[in-house]
Amino acid sequence: MIRETPDLSVTLGKLKLKNPVMPSSGMFGYGIEFADFLNLNDLGAIVVKGTTLHPRLGNFQRRFTEIAGCAEISTIGLQNVGVESFVKDKLPLLRQFKTPVIVNIAGESVEEFVKITEVLNQADGIAAIEINLACPNVQGGGAQFSADRDATFQVVKAVRNATDLPIIAKLCPTITDIIILAKVCEEAGADAICPIYAVMGMAIDIYTRRSKLGKNLLASVGGPWMKPIAVKLVWQAAQVVKIPIIGGGGITCAEDAIEFFIAGATAIQIGIWNAVDPTVTIKTIEGIRKYLIDHGIKKIGDLVGSFRMS
Repeated sequence: MIRETPDLSVTLGKLKLKNPVMPSSGMFGYGIEFADFLNLNDLGAIVVKGTTLHPRLGNFQRRFTEIAGCAEISTIGLQNVGVESFVKDKLPLLRQFKTPVIVNIAGESVEEFVKITEVLNQADGIAAIEINLACPNVQGGGAQFSADRDATFQVVKAVRNATDLPIIAKLCPTITDIIILAKVCEEAGADAICPIYAVMGMAIDIYTRRSKLGKNLLASVGGPWMKPIAVKLVWQAAQVVKIPIIGGGGITCAEDAIEFFIAGATAIQIGIWNAVDPTVTIKTIEGIRKYLIDHGIKKIGDLVGSFRMS
């Protein structure tokens, strides 16, 4: 018996993706680094590493270490070539692929976010902009932009005014509730939101009694442990906004991704597991397709938000 191939395409604002799977910014480099492991044309989108107004060297070396039972602790410090060099040197390499390119942007002020957006808005080959609202608001005292609803609104609104490209607000609800932040981003003009959960931690070498990350003391903790919290954030956001939600955090396989769809995510991002298995995105796409076929679901949209309360 021939079973119908399900429709995996999804829409984020004006952006249409052939499938809902993409890497998370920061865990896929500029995309080209993974071209030897998989066909980049098979991805729903390529999300490049955080891009700042000027080049950044990042933090001290020894930025990453594994943590048993968790995954990893890392502090990269937004090392990147800067927006001008990205457009000149990196973007042309990505134009050879048919996959949409989403650029994650990071700034220390509203003005920086706008300036980066203005450069990207003039470039050819960019499908969408993802705003990193976990960045510190230097002018506002150093707290994350997404720690404050007004700061979140100001950044998203300013970027919205600077471009017609679809924009994704990447939120880190450490202080302000995700329900409030999701509503604020929708009101400010975001086409989609991506709630993430990140906490800072430490790793100590018990033999030297020093940080396992050298001069870097505090770092972001990531890995599979995040998934239940991240699924909750997606479900909560889906109750209050009409714009698409991109789920992410702790995804290692298709089964993990499917939880996010049922909770209300339209698309998903895979982070640290790209370092464990460079082909995890492709395996996840294949696994989602098989799940839909096995359960007689004709399109991925029919799975989104299908959580049953009882």
